[in-house]
Amino acid sequence: MKATQNPPTTGTVTPADLLRMAALYLRRHGWHQGTYYAPTTDIPTPPACAAGAIRIACAGRPVEQFAQLDGDTIADYVTALDVLVDHLDATAPVFFVDEDGYLLDEHTSPYSWNDDPTRTAEQVVTALEAAATEWDRLHTAGGENR
Repeated sequence: MKATQNPPTTGTVTPADLLRMAALYLRRHGWHQGTYYAPTTDIPTPPACAAGAIRIACAGRPVEQFAQLDGDTIADYVTALDVLVDHLDATAPVFFVDEDGYLLDEHTSPYSWNDDPTRTAEQVVTALEAAATEWDRLHTAGGENR
């Protein structure tokens, strides 16, 4: 390797890492409901919803549209969001049933869950961290990926 080359990085960023980064982002910059990010033009780190914070953890900046992401970043985002959904399905299920009693969606919507008027920022941060812990429990052995 030449002295001007960057050394290879070790380790991979897991969905658990992204969820923890999203939780940290919310603690530092604030939580938001209704849209991915609070409408503001004067700060580069706006308050975010759970999904918006995961997008920031994946992309390193607020991202409104999938078209603004590359394929690997989209895959990381979707995987981390799926891990959160799995956690919510197990711990705080919110299912939508139509007027005839038919289940409309078999998974908890992280968007509806985030935007519940009774939801608190601490609940969102706690859920992100708990989902990360659960992912680690299922996918690592002694600190190494399985």
